[in-house]
Amino acid sequence: MTAPSKTSSTAVSGVAGYVSPATLPRSGGRLTKEDLDPLVRAAGKGDQAAIADLLHVLRPVVARYCRARMGGRDLSYLAADDVAQDVCMAVLKALPDYQDRGGSFLYLVHAIAANKVADAYRAVARDRSEPVPELPEHPLSGGNEPESHALRLDLGSRLQELLTRLAPLQQEILALRIVVGLSANETAETLGISAGNVRVTQHRALSKLREMVRGQDF
Repeated sequence: MTAPSKTSSTAVSGVAGYVSPATLPRSGGRLTKEDLDPLVRAAGKGDQAAIADLLHVLRPVVARYCRARMGGRDLSYLAADDVAQDVCMAVLKALPDYQDRGGSFLYLVHAIAANKVADAYRAVARDRSEPVPELPEHPLSGGNEPESHALRLDLGSRLQELLTRLAPLQQEILALRIVVGLSANETAETLGISAGNVRVTQHRALSKLREMVRGQDF
């Protein structure tokens, strides 16, 4: 895997190199086990350059995942970015004790991220006294268009509601494949299943979504 280009960054909450993403580009390098393993091994030994490179590769993936699972529903995109920061901190903390047992490092990253997202939802369920302000992911174009903005928010809410009707594995695969941008092989390694299973489950999930959309007034 080619070394990712360095970007200016600010240390936030003890995570060197972490910047809350305004835009979330797909990682420049592949994320399969064979590509990540050398970087993970070096980072686990305390190599600061490898740690910075690993964060550079994982940060947009983690942020996209957290936004896909959280943003625009009960929690805002800002809250999702905070959770992504917590995930990066937890990944760094786990590095020294990480042992390669044949799986992909992405499996561990996904497990940490899924747990952090679940924790965030449990926290919201416990305390609804202070509503979280919703922030649009992109600024409005064309000036002040409250009607268009309201329509987009309503459409996004309905689409999110449809997604929650899918099986958990289907939701995870759509988030990783479509929002995060992982390949079928990368998604398979992340979830610990076969690439064929990923493709079949994705096809069935999209087919089910199409059926549900036909029955909705969009």
